[in-house]
Amino acid sequence: MTARSPEPAAPGPFSRFEFLVAGRYLRSRRADGFISVIAALTLSGIAIGVATLIVVTSVMNGFRDELLSKILGLNGHFTAFPIERQFTDYDNTVVEIEEVDGVVHAIAYVEGQALASGQTESTGVVVRGVTEESIGKLEVLHDGVQLGGWDQWDQSMGVAIGWRLAQKLGVTIGDPVTIVSPNGTFTPFGKTPQIRSYPVNVVFNLGMVEFDSFYLYMPIEAAQTYFKMYEDRLKPGVDPPDVMATDEEIEAAYERVPMATAVEVFIDDPDNIVTMRNRIQQTTNHPLILTDWQQRDETFFSALQVERVVMFVILSMIILVAAFNIISSLVMLVKDKGADIAVLRTMGATQGSIMRIFSITGTAIGFTGTAVGLVLGIVISLNAEPLRAFVSNALGVTIFPPEVFFLSSLPSKINPSEVTAVVLLALALSFLATLYPAWRAAQYDPVEALRYE
Repeated sequence: MTARSPEPAAPGPFSRFEFLVAGRYLRSRRADGFISVIAALTLSGIAIGVATLIVVTSVMNGFRDELLSKILGLNGHFTAFPIERQFTDYDNTVVEIEEVDGVVHAIAYVEGQALASGQTESTGVVVRGVTEESIGKLEVLHDGVQLGGWDQWDQSMGVAIGWRLAQKLGVTIGDPVTIVSPNGTFTPFGKTPQIRSYPVNVVFNLGMVEFDSFYLYMPIEAAQTYFKMYEDRLKPGVDPPDVMATDEEIEAAYERVPMATAVEVFIDDPDNIVTMRNRIQQTTNHPLILTDWQQRDETFFSALQVERVVMFVILSMIILVAAFNIISSLVMLVKDKGADIAVLRTMGATQGSIMRIFSITGTAIGFTGTAVGLVLGIVISLNAEPLRAFVSNALGVTIFPPEVFFLSSLPSKINPSEVTAVVLLALALSFLATLYPAWRAAQYDPVEALRYE
């Protein structure tokens, strides 16, 4: 008796046969030109959506990180204010805070508001007095010198201003800047304004409009003298002068003890606010009020976070619309390939096989579009500032003006986790969009499909 040869095994799910048929449907033919055009437009829509999401999230990440690095690079993660007005032991407080575990460094400063006048205009400024040692701790300020230098800063009796402020005042290195403060000396006719002129020793460029336009730095001793930040304290062993004492006798009996406005504290982990607050308050002997950067800029950074979420949701609609285009293109493809589906069914293809063929077809469009969008988005994100400058020069229009966005250049930072989320979102929507057309194709009755062929 002759042994029967074994029947060939049926191909399993996602076999080479299914991929071959799906690939054939993806290749355009003259009769299927319209469907191929729709598939190409769908692919382009997914690519544009993915690239747009990656670019926007990268730019917003760079914008946030740049603002954080510049703002916290000068203002610190904590600002420690004294509870009482006389903050004379600020040097000891700085030493105590810097000994706290997790604190990178701390600086004391004197701050006040004044009117600065130059060669051309006058404008309001924030005057901050710091030591040369403190400037060395502020890398953003120390490395942002455009003209001049910080050598012999404490003895220079000059000022440092931003390049935008220098342009507005019409001054450069060596030119005098007149500072006017309403808190001057008392006279029989009332309070007179405090007016002093200082030479410009440093012009810095920090890349932020706020700091480059409104901040003026001077040595801390000069700032203490200008803003009268000192306490007249009776010298040890000296009796208080009587009411008939002369001005010379009164001045000889008292000594001037300098004061500071506050202390900026920089920590190694900006998000570890609660723990560091407790450590600093438990370590320092001077009673302090600590204001952290999240409290100080809460509204600003909360608005940035909300904007990031809203922009992500809105731009995701581009991918969603492209996914709907996958549905429409596959529905038309199923109707056009009705006879082919019937032939495949009569040859032994199962409903599951037909469904997988059209799922592979639609998913391939989504996968290709996602890959193209991923490459395009990363390339644009890595070259965001050169592209912005090129488009601005080509159109003659300032894109992202620094007066509005606070930064002089367009920052970009690619976050791998966010890029992964965008890619997975695009692939998931592309796959889900194939389910209904593929299910409809699997429900085709081969007899009905071939009746009129």
